[in-house]
Amino acid sequence: MSANEEKQKKPSRPRRECSAEFKAGAVTLVLVEGKSLRQVARDLDLTESALRLWVEQTKTDQGEGKPGALTTAEREELARLRKENRELRLEREILKMQRPSSRRRWSEVLLHRREEGLPPGCLPLSSPGRLAQWLLRLGETARVRAKEE
Repeated sequence: MSANEEKQKKPSRPRRECSAEFKAGAVTLVLVEGKSLRQVARDLDLTESALRLWVEQTKTDQGEGKPGALTTAEREELARLRKENRELRLEREILKMQRPSSRRRWSEVLLHRREEGLPPGCLPLSSPGRLAQWLLRLGETARVRAKEE
């Protein structure tokens, strides 16, 4: 087997969660004590790429990173703003949808019976039939007036 085939058959390493103190200690070994990235990664049983990312992020947080790189605080704020933006878009889409109880035409009036439940802030009608008759009379009066004009 060639070396390339061995690398392909090597099982992937399980993902681990490391505490902030552990990361800070590993970065200190590289930046302050001057140990090589490869040596610290081997000693702490880390991948070089993960340790390299931690070191680069620490340098960015200290103002020594690549131009345009985001600090940890900026990354957290960006994530928070993206989440808020996503929630606001969802709320806007919900508010755009027509509610089943909203009037579809200006002349349409919906009557709620006691057993159907009431929208918030409404009082139950003692006699929905009387209200319907009164509304019909109003409509009839408006039609008569329109014909007279």
